[in-house]
Amino acid sequence: MSSDPYAILGIRRDASAAEIKKAYRQRAKALHPDLHPDDNVKAEEFKRVSAAFDILGDDRKRARYDRGEIDGDGNERGFPGGNGFPGGFGRQHGGMHGDPFEDILSGIFGGGRRRNTGPRKGRDVRYRVEIAFADAVRGARRRMSMSDGRSLDVSIPAGLVTGQVLRLKSQGEPSSTGGPPGDALLEVTVLSSEIWTREGDNLHMTVPVSLETAVLGGTVQVQTPAGPVSLKVPDGSNTGTVLRLRAKGVQRKGKPGNLYARLEIVLKDPKDAKLKSFLKKR
Repeated sequence: MSSDPYAILGIRRDASAAEIKKAYRQRAKALHPDLHPDDNVKAEEFKRVSAAFDILGDDRKRARYDRGEIDGDGNERGFPGGNGFPGGFGRQHGGMHGDPFEDILSGIFGGGRRRNTGPRKGRDVRYRVEIAFADAVRGARRRMSMSDGRSLDVSIPAGLVTGQVLRLKSQGEPSSTGGPPGDALLEVTVLSSEIWTREGDNLHMTVPVSLETAVLGGTVQVQTPAGPVSLKVPDGSNTGTVLRLRAKGVQRKGKPGNLYARLEIVLKDPKDAKLKSFLKKR
């Protein structure tokens, strides 16, 4: 899917400011989530259209894009990712004074824009961040470096899912009119895990056990997001047996989820002569 803002808005590269605004108005009106509350495809397209207008509707950003200094998401070219959360984070679009669509959408969804000559809030700045699976399960506190060089300790609440947005109050751009600073908006992507999968607040995993442990019973070490624990395997277990570790899933305050371990029998030595002899005698 193209990330070229000209292609997203369907306009020529030499389009005038009025043509850019008209193209955005038409697409925003057709795609706005208020008109399509359960349509995720239109919601994503609305985000892309809004991001494209944020670049082309700003003369300075448009010129920087045309010179190749920033990409279609507003990120600086040659500086992908960054420091902070695993995988880093990239800066995205924000409004000139808070919401970037305020002046256009006010005309679409009721009434003219109210003019305010007093202090206005500074610009919100949007980032994309990647968060480790275990941090999203347990909750954590991580230090991340912002694009302006500042370092912040960010609280990651347990239960985050991909697509959620964390708002850091007053961590955006300062106001040029004496108002409060804007906010930093962190759009979250939770990285996948090689060990666990998630369903709601519950986690699932596969745990290898020896044939001896499955038949006679015993304990095995199980890796949970909070660290290893001992799991009691009852005698007579089989591949596919699911055991529950209570409250070892997503650490939602007041009602944590569970971790479900599916047993899978693994032979230590499939060519074991004694095992072959035993089975042949049956």
